[in-house]
Amino acid sequence: MSSPPAYPGIRISGCWAEGSSNAGSLDRLLPAVGTGRSPRKRTTSQCKSEPPLLRTSKRTIYTAGRPPWYNEHGTQSKEAFAIGLGGGSASGKTTVARMIIEALDVPWVVLLSMDSFYKVLTQQQQEQAAHNDFNFDHPDAFDFDLIISTLKKLKQGRSVQVPIYDFTTHSRKKDWKTLYGANVIIFEGIMAFADKTLLELLDMRIFVDTDSDIRLVRRLRRDISERGRDIE
Repeated sequence: MSSPPAYPGIRISGCWAEGSSNAGSLDRLLPAVGTGRSPRKRTTSQCKSEPPLLRTSKRTIYTAGRPPWYNEHGTQSKEAFAIGLGGGSASGKTTVARMIIEALDVPWVVLLSMDSFYKVLTQQQQEQAAHNDFNFDHPDAFDFDLIISTLKKLKQGRSVQVPIYDFTTHSRKKDWKTLYGANVIIFEGIMAFADKTLLELLDMRIFVDTDSDIRLVRRLRRDISERGRDIE
């Protein structure tokens, strides 16, 4: 079993959860049991000046228009709620994130993966990575400055450019992915709780605890099928 986090928490279905003083405010974002509402999944959104285009008897769907966290004057009415998901490699963080997205009854949810923020490697590091000698599971492998600035902008409702990392070449692609502000931001990664400044931006923190043997099998399968690695 992977070790629980250093901070106090509770274990829920294989997860350790701990929130800041205002973590309870997430309750207002979760659908009440038995309401009959069907969950919606939205990981990116477009923020334009037009009003919402689609209304139903139960809700307004913001297919385009002013984000609901901005008032009629165009100023931000509240900051986005940020959830951090930590855990070992292949522990199921992305799966838990998708379950949270399905459960949330809000128009906009952004999923931000730490895998996008690996640092650009030097020539020596590239050679180490080519021989599987570079440790990608270490805090020094991540660009925390870019992670923090990106998360701050998303919490402010601003759009961001996120790098796209190529795991087969161990490098960033030339293209960047655009993400937009949201009601809720889910940030997941193996080192999601490794930086103090980053921790302060997270309103709730969840640690996904999965058996090490299961994680090993999952990681081998993922690295071979998705990241161009071999069994050696």
